[in-house]
Amino acid sequence: MTITNTSRRQFLQHTVLGAAAATFPGMLLAGSGSLKNQATPGFKPDVELEFTAQNAQVAIFGSGPATRVQRFQARLLKGPQQTLQQLPDNYLGPVLNLQQGQKVRVFFSNALDEPTIIHWHGLHVPQSSDGHPMYTIQPGERYVYEFEVLNRAGTSLYHSHAHDLTAEQVYRGLAGLIKVSDADERQLALPSGEFDLPLVIQDRRFDARNQLQYLHMMPERMMGFLGDTILVNGKPNAEFQVKSRAYRVRALNGSNSRIYKLGWEDGTPLTIIGTDACLLAKPETRPYLMLAPGERAELWLDFSGRAVGSKLVMYSLPFSGTLPRMMENMGRHGGGMMHNRLLTGSKFPIATFKISEKVGDSPKLPTQLVPFQRLSEKDVNNVGKPLPIAIGMQRMRFTLNGKTFSMGQVLASERVALGSIKKIRIYHDHGMSGHGSGMGMGMRHGGDGRHQGMGMGGAMMDMAHPIHLHGQQFQILRRKVDDVHRESYATVKDGFVDSGWKDTVLVMPGEEVEIIKPFQDYKGLFLYHCHNLEHEDLGMMRQFLIE
Repeated sequence: MTITNTSRRQFLQHTVLGAAAATFPGMLLAGSGSLKNQATPGFKPDVELEFTAQNAQVAIFGSGPATRVQRFQARLLKGPQQTLQQLPDNYLGPVLNLQQGQKVRVFFSNALDEPTIIHWHGLHVPQSSDGHPMYTIQPGERYVYEFEVLNRAGTSLYHSHAHDLTAEQVYRGLAGLIKVSDADERQLALPSGEFDLPLVIQDRRFDARNQLQYLHMMPERMMGFLGDTILVNGKPNAEFQVKSRAYRVRALNGSNSRIYKLGWEDGTPLTIIGTDACLLAKPETRPYLMLAPGERAELWLDFSGRAVGSKLVMYSLPFSGTLPRMMENMGRHGGGMMHNRLLTGSKFPIATFKISEKVGDSPKLPTQLVPFQRLSEKDVNNVGKPLPIAIGMQRMRFTLNGKTFSMGQVLASERVALGSIKKIRIYHDHGMSGHGSGMGMGMRHGGDGRHQGMGMGGAMMDMAHPIHLHGQQFQILRRKVDDVHRESYATVKDGFVDSGWKDTVLVMPGEEVEIIKPFQDYKGLFLYHCHNLEHEDLGMMRQFLIE
């Protein structure tokens, strides 16, 4: 049983809130998130929900004791009956079914014994409804979210976002899926109802009494915590009974740090119809799909023509290069902290699809999906001076732009004008440009730019990072990787779908990614951070101030 230092955590929350209130008084709600506990007069919601974070016990396995978890419970107070889709006997929160244009109010209560707050990951909402850790509420307190659904049709999620608590609270169950629909999507007549399947993929570790194990040791925090049991939609050994027709499958990587390479064992390609929170302009096929923590993808899985009783198994296929080479070598030899039967980059099953019934009617894959505006450098006002997101390390802590998270700090490069569209460069800084660790901890380069050696800090930091930006979605402009990492990069490169709207992007070692991001509609503080949740809790998080 994990012992929580509640006093320390409450002190941390009050400290960071005080720092933010002193620096950005106009951005806060009367200086305290806990004061946002009343509905706003004049805001007329179409959907009203009551959410509670609480301790619970859930039977995850078919036998043995129930598992102690943290769980979001929800109740519909107002709105369409299908707004809440409860997952029976499950630790995941209910699926939220929202529509573009709806006004939503959520009364959120904290029935845990520690602070928490909810982030609506992928939704474009005001600062006060984004789940910034400044609004973290204490046990027994309430917070009121109010926002309009501006998103187009797609798949998002919600999860805990209290600083220094995110990783463990999400691990223990505080997460759920969000579906958004709109008029463009409805015209497509995509598979719906029982043919619209969630595929929430998570890895967990259990003891002999079915209880979740979560370690706070530094190795697990530096590399990211890995489980040795794969759960899909909250259950192990997932098997879906499907009919011989097409399905819309919403895949979410809900793991803390594990990266998946999804694909069929026989090499049948995957058809992707949507990326993070939005459908694509047209379907795309890939031999496999890379899915980092926080990323989503919508798949068109067509079982037409398959014999009743036949099975297809979706795997995470082999890949390399996401961890430092030293750690990958340790894992291959079964040593040290990497001793885990599900090694990073190894092959293992995710879910089985069994054809249970033959049907003669199936929707056809549309050749075109939804209207899509492709952004280019012509749309930005900083072509020659992109905003930096430099991945680095200082004193054995991962950093962004040379800093760890500070509630009351915004760098000059993090101040952005409302209404602007910016080019952003995300790259690995190994101590060579002033943002890194120094003290001989970084990479050493030869005159030709090739890596010649690697100090301790460089070795620890040279790993893949899923970078998530709050607020509006962005588009990926280009990727480039250095020659040193090109061989391992070849094992993952065909699984990136960069043509759609994104809010999370996996940045591989030796890789630089340029994105274009609008900063529209809302002023305030919006986070960007690594979605390896252990890294986030270690402070690998910063914020933009939109003003």
